[in-house]
Amino acid sequence: MRAPPHRRGLDPKMRGAALAAARQALEEPAPPTPHEARDRTRGSERPRKAEVSGPRPQGLQELEGFRQLQMLEQAGAAIGLGSPYFRLHEGHAQCRSHIAGAEVLNFGSYDYLGLNADPRPRQAAMSALERYGVSASGSRMVSGTRPVHLALEEALARHYHCEAALSFVSGHATNVSLIPTLMEERDLVLSDAFVHNSVSTGMALSAAARRSFPHNDMDALERILENHRPLHRHVLIVVEGLYSMDGDLPDLPRLLALRDRYDAWLMVDEAHALGPVGASGRGVFEHFGIDPAEVDIWMGTLSKTLASTGGYVAGSKDLIRYLKARAPGHVFSVALPPCLAASAAEALRLLAREPARAAQLQALGAHFLEKARELGFDCGAAVGSGVLPVMIGDSALATKLSECLLAAGVNVAPVTFPGVPMGSARLRFFLSSDHRPEDIDRALEATRDCLDQLEAEGFTRLLGGALRAGG
Repeated sequence: MRAPPHRRGLDPKMRGAALAAARQALEEPAPPTPHEARDRTRGSERPRKAEVSGPRPQGLQELEGFRQLQMLEQAGAAIGLGSPYFRLHEGHAQCRSHIAGAEVLNFGSYDYLGLNADPRPRQAAMSALERYGVSASGSRMVSGTRPVHLALEEALARHYHCEAALSFVSGHATNVSLIPTLMEERDLVLSDAFVHNSVSTGMALSAAARRSFPHNDMDALERILENHRPLHRHVLIVVEGLYSMDGDLPDLPRLLALRDRYDAWLMVDEAHALGPVGASGRGVFEHFGIDPAEVDIWMGTLSKTLASTGGYVAGSKDLIRYLKARAPGHVFSVALPPCLAASAAEALRLLAREPARAAQLQALGAHFLEKARELGFDCGAAVGSGVLPVMIGDSALATKLSECLLAAGVNVAPVTFPGVPMGSARLRFFLSSDHRPEDIDRALEATRDCLDQLEAEGFTRLLGGALRAGG
């Protein structure tokens, strides 16, 4: 296959010099802001109020995050990189989509079982829209509860063999509300190092002590429990059912054993596992043959397999009763729009009735891993369940590859530093049961061609040597 055309950017010598300067800027401390410079020369004396000019709010350039953003943008511009994010899909983003007027193979959406494209969840949403309107127009406590909310929560509780469940308007806000509500000053939260930002943010907002353990390292977790469990009232262990960056699974049996040995609570975030994992897509408990009632807290999102938006928690009646009364993302936020609750409930029903969707997805995942190995790619620890990373290493190279692939008709987003550790950037492919084996072949062959072309042009040498994936 002939390599696709793509933007070459600056002359190689100029690109090399610009990249070196940009990287040096990233490594060196940022220069002092005007306020900092005045403070250094005037001691503790604060400057008088300056004349205000330009757009408000003033002083954004003094924020460390803003400075880092500017330097990353400058580094990208130095080597001719555009942003691979915020691509505009001009229609339904299925296994194929339209971006910039062209049809592309789409590996950037997590519609794992193709239910977002299925007419039945859409019809359920339209029926609820006609009956209840667009918005619930209030929090659940005040005036926002509708029969479809209760139906969805009852279905989720049955799915996890739990006593009750509760829906939230945002998946991210679910963890941000759940963890600080549950864990207090005398408690401890332990999380896998690769958990989602929503878990990390929820931990940071909690008054509890917090520690992380190396990814899937159960021995390290046990050492922490052995040393710290006696010091705390409650301990919560948080893991993901399918890790969203690496596509691998937790050791659920060992986690349950540690939970019992050290009298802790176990919470599993099923955001990516529901649908892709387990023989019929029921989740990580099905993969290991474990009764889901054994897990203390199940959390998940409605925005992936369940063709909707929002989040949920499933567990005991007491847990859900407490969250209903105290979790700020539930108490102080509008309820999930009824039409989205209806589409999620229908998607959950279809997941149970049509297990062939999950089987097809897993077959495609196995095909992806085999084809990737054939082409010399490293997919890390991925098990082939929906999330498939192709490890690249350098963030700039992963970004450039994504740009080249879009020109070749393949939409796949890079994951770069600081989203993953330095040196572990990757292209992250989301598979759908609606993809075909030939779609995967075409996408991976285009990735190989783009990578070879960038190396032939000297782009990889500018980044510090040969960075061919798998080589």
